[in-house]
Amino acid sequence: MKGTTEAGRTEIRPAGRPDLRGQVEDFLFYEAELLDRWQLDTWLALWTPDCMYLVPATDRAEGDPDVDLFLIRDDHFLLSQRVASMLDGTAWAESPHATTQRMITNVRASEVAGGVIEVHANFLIHRSRGGRCDAYPGRYEMRLVPGGPAGLRILLRRAVVALEELRPQGRISIIL
Repeated sequence: MKGTTEAGRTEIRPAGRPDLRGQVEDFLFYEAELLDRWQLDTWLALWTPDCMYLVPATDRAEGDPDVDLFLIRDDHFLLSQRVASMLDGTAWAESPHATTQRMITNVRASEVAGGVIEVHANFLIHRSRGGRCDAYPGRYEMRLVPGGPAGLRILLRRAVVALEELRPQGRISIIL
C-alpha cells in the first residue's frame, strides 16, 4: 500500500482484495460502535496481548515512539489501565463520559507477511460533553491479525490526529 520513491516521498499503491477491505471495514465499524456505546471491556478484548496503541504528538506525526514524544504510548497493560479508569470514573476528564460519534472512511487493507493485515483509514470523531462539541480528524495506521470473537484482533494502532495543535480541544481524553 505504501512504498518509498527514489526521492524519499511516500508512494501510495492500490489496495489489496476488496473482500479483505470489506472484512476490515466491518471490523472497524464494529470497533467504533463499541467505543461510541462505551462498551470498553468488549472493545479491549479486540486487542492482542502484545499490542501497542500510539498517538504521536501533533508536530511529529511520523515520529518514532522509541525516540519522540507521543501523546499516548500504551501496551496492553497500560491500555487496560486506561479502560479501567474510564469505566470506574477515576479518569476525571471522562466522568461522566462524553458522547462520541465516530466516522471511519477511506479504508484500505492489504495482507503482509505472516497473515498480518496492514490497514489505513481516516477517522473523524465528534466528542460532546458539558455543552461543548470537539472534532478530532485523523488517520489510523493499523496492523490486524486473525482471531478473537470478531474475527480480527488489533496488534497495532497508530492514531495520527490531523491537527496542528490540540486547540480548542486542549487534550485527548477519549480513546481515538
